[in-house]
Amino acid sequence: MGRGKFKGKPTGRRHFSTPEEMLAGSSTRPRTFKKEQAEAEEDETSDVQFEEESEDESEKAKGPQAVIQIENPNLVKPKNLKARDVDIEKTTELSRREREEIERQRAHERYMRLQEQGKTEQARKDLERLALIRQQRAEAAKKREEEKAAKEQKKMEARK
Repeated sequence: MGRGKFKGKPTGRRHFSTPEEMLAGSSTRPRTFKKEQAEAEEDETSDVQFEEESEDESEKAKGPQAVIQIENPNLVKPKNLKARDVDIEKTTELSRREREEIERQRAHERYMRLQEQGKTEQARKDLERLALIRQQRAEAAKKREEEKAAKEQKKMEARK
């Protein structure tokens, strides 16, 4: 008789090992699982060895490609180069987007240098605005000092 909303499996109920059983090694897990796992590991290691051997041999074409030589411009050819075959002095050409990005970065750096030197129009405007603000603040500070001095003088007169 099933319980809950899940149907029972035809293979039987699930059995979970308790921590005590696991420590004692008396788990009811089938022994064939370890054998299957060991076989799978052996298969993986043999596949890796086989792949290494096949890389050393020349790559063979499959199907009709072995018979017919095709010039397909869309065919991506494998670019497996070994370290000893790489030409260090050869320079790679940049794509249009990469060139544009580098040009954009250089222009921005050039603009920022001119900005720091105050040679751009925006920098001139900023400096003028800054000078105006400094002047206004100086006037405001002077006015505050005068008001403060006037208050001090009124207090002194009131005390006399």
